[in-house]
Amino acid sequence: MPEAFYLTAAALLSLVGMAWLALSMDVHWAQVKQIPLADSQPPRTVLKLLGYLSLVASLVMCLVADRPSIAALVWIMLMVGSAVAVALLLANKPRMVKSFWPF
Repeated sequence: MPEAFYLTAAALLSLVGMAWLALSMDVHWAQVKQIPLADSQPPRTVLKLLGYLSLVASLVMCLVADRPSIAALVWIMLMVGSAVAVALLLANKPRMVKSFWPF
């Protein structure tokens, strides 16, 4: 039971981390905020820092849930799945990604 909690937390942290890393890019920030690309000024440093910290926290959750050899594999798969999910959200419903950064 605790493993499921840690793996769910790892998946959510990975998804949020990938969304924050995507939002740190001018193109995606403008797309989500629905502003012209020339006016796009994302809080790049904050978003990147939060994104990387979230991915590291996801790794920690994976390591708590399982052995290091399996945890590393699960973490990589979670990051790939999260990156694909964020890419699909940005392509189809970019406004949904705005919920990851409410400011």
